[in-house]
Amino acid sequence: MKNTATFALIFFVFLSQYSKAQQFEKLIQYVNPLIGTEKMGHTYPGATVPFGAVQLSPETDTISYELNGKYNGEVYKYCAGYRYENKTIVGFSSTHFSGTGHSDLGDFLIMPTVGKLLLNPGTASHPESGYRSRFSHENEKAEAGYYKVKLDDHHILAELTATTRTGVHRYTFPKSDQSHIILDLTAGIYNYEGKNVWTYVRVENNGTVTGYRQTNGWARTRTVYFAMKFSKPFKSYGQKNLDGAQAYKGFWRKFDQNKNFPEIAGKNLKMYFDFDTQENEAVEVKLAISPVSQTNALENLEKETGNLSFDQIKAKAQENWNKELNKIVIKGSETEKTNFYTAMYHTFISPTTYMDINGEYKGLDQNIHKAEGFTNYTTFSIWDTYRALHPFFNIIQPKRNNDMVKSMMAHYDQFSMKMLPIWSHYANDNWCMSGYHSVSVAADAVIKGNYNGDPKEVLKACIATANKRDYEGIGYYIDMGYIPAEKNGTSVSNTLEYAYDDWAIAQLAKHLGETEIYNQFIKRSENWKNNFDPKAGFMRPRLADGSFKKDFDMLSTHGQGFIEGNSWNYSFFVPQNPDGLMQMMGGKKKFASKLDELFTMHLPDEFFADTEDITREGIIGGYVHGNEPAHHVAYFYNWAGQPWKTQAQIRRILDMQYKATPDGLGGNDDAGQMSAWYILSSLGFYPVAPGSEDYAIGSPAVDHAVLNLENGKTFEIDAINQSPKNIYVEKILLNGKEIKNFTLKHSEITAGGKLTFYMSTKAKK
Repeated sequence: MKNTATFALIFFVFLSQYSKAQQFEKLIQYVNPLIGTEKMGHTYPGATVPFGAVQLSPETDTISYELNGKYNGEVYKYCAGYRYENKTIVGFSSTHFSGTGHSDLGDFLIMPTVGKLLLNPGTASHPESGYRSRFSHENEKAEAGYYKVKLDDHHILAELTATTRTGVHRYTFPKSDQSHIILDLTAGIYNYEGKNVWTYVRVENNGTVTGYRQTNGWARTRTVYFAMKFSKPFKSYGQKNLDGAQAYKGFWRKFDQNKNFPEIAGKNLKMYFDFDTQENEAVEVKLAISPVSQTNALENLEKETGNLSFDQIKAKAQENWNKELNKIVIKGSETEKTNFYTAMYHTFISPTTYMDINGEYKGLDQNIHKAEGFTNYTTFSIWDTYRALHPFFNIIQPKRNNDMVKSMMAHYDQFSMKMLPIWSHYANDNWCMSGYHSVSVAADAVIKGNYNGDPKEVLKACIATANKRDYEGIGYYIDMGYIPAEKNGTSVSNTLEYAYDDWAIAQLAKHLGETEIYNQFIKRSENWKNNFDPKAGFMRPRLADGSFKKDFDMLSTHGQGFIEGNSWNYSFFVPQNPDGLMQMMGGKKKFASKLDELFTMHLPDEFFADTEDITREGIIGGYVHGNEPAHHVAYFYNWAGQPWKTQAQIRRILDMQYKATPDGLGGNDDAGQMSAWYILSSLGFYPVAPGSEDYAIGSPAVDHAVLNLENGKTFEIDAINQSPKNIYVEKILLNGKEIKNFTLKHSEITAGGKLTFYMSTKAKK
């Protein structure tokens, strides 16, 4: 009896602790997916789950990438498909990028309508000429995992939710015998004539449809399969083929394929499905996607949604979001919580799951592979995300980041060119931006103990990537120590970024005891010095004869050897060696003075007028926060011996660049990088040089935070007296011991403990 009673007591205590652990705070209430949907944020407001393959969201226009045979600048505004400024909705599609500066996707656009069937989208000024509809933000609601809007012209309430691979639509119709659901396979983001390579639709029965869409866009060999099911049978269906006349018509012409014909193929197809609906009758549509096959898409749909209702799927999606958001629990004002948890939401959107529920996916070799023991991911915007997003994952999502590095290694193994990804999605590398920053992501994960694969294979892949001589000037970089301006339009930024990446490879080699490799790459990491002009005090394009380019403007972003930045911002891009850079610039005092000038100067409009993703809102002085190259720069004051200026600038950036409004982001969120910067800086530290254990300390903007780590430990942050005025750090304690060098180590976070900031209105000089 005594043993039974003891066991019962132990079990009760365990059960109580387990139940307590499962009680999450309701943090999804602070997520506002509309933040960043106005101006240049390029986020979307629709429904997705954490790292989901499906991003079901509204499109507010269908303008072409091409205009009169040239690039149409207006299309840039529609990178995410949705613009808060617009007044009409064209439909709801299944795939989107979050916060990027270029685009693709927008697959399988669905639009419900009532009345006369119209299969063209119409125009924003005359939506009644097509299937689009006016809408009002007053009748729109966006939450984590859920979106709804009233389609005013059709008197239809549209609601969206999602699982990992399935988008779920619910359309509440008025009474009508002319209710339609349109599936437009011609629609997409960044469309142009010829982007659709082929589309196929198979009507399995009067409630199930399968097919695929192959496109030649940013990803040039991209095929997405789908399976969709309706909650009620459609009474009839049909298609419109916009391919136009062609010489060879084949013998399918024996059939009338336009009405109730079960197998349709062509480059440009639009399908419609007809219903009789009662007043306020809801019709649900579940559409699953697959990179492999229609069969896998059906399996994804059945296993993820089964017989679950829309409301059950929505509840599960929001439960998943709430669980992820509870990995960090903060105390602060309502506005701070909205900014913080919306930023967390945006960081947990991508990379995206890229495999079916059975583990299969299409690789870069166009063959079918199976992910064994890991989740395969895609959507790697690495030029952006190596800086803060992946380091953030190493703290709060280490298992996922481990899988992301494994996905990069799978990319390397399957790729004929034997390179780690530059910017990859859907079994393609689109080669966007510069550097080979996947080596930074991989090295950082290995060094911080978050990679459970073979680290020597990672090092091998990093070296192979860094030695790809025919890729964007790497051969010149290896032979000459810099890239000549005549050979490459972004010669300076490429040299600087390669030098940082080489430093990351050196750190990985050192970690693995590979001294010879370390020596080789640590030497290469000093190549940044070859583009520094000591007379001008700036990074500058250098010609093949060794001389610096004469026509040089350190404010201009065009023709000066930089990508998405100018010399003022890129001259500080030596995150791996701030002490060395400081010496080149004349020592601590001159270095700090130059930083002061960056943050206080006036950058005339002409120097960013032609840069699509930068507006005045994303700039502080000459510091461009709306783009990534200078994201670490405010922390450089720590090396100059003036940490109070780091603290002041960090708080200034947080206040000016992040707001709880649709236009609240000062630039593209860039697949979560801008949001990750906000989270880490709000917590009080930042990874200036990923590949190192060190974080630079800034100024926390939350009163209190608890990081619930995957290893079961917690890391607590307390900012005593923190306020909009109390932005300066008076004293820092880690587990009761004072930190004086303004540096925090990764292992100190993952070990658990407490970091205490004592904040003041006065700078401690």
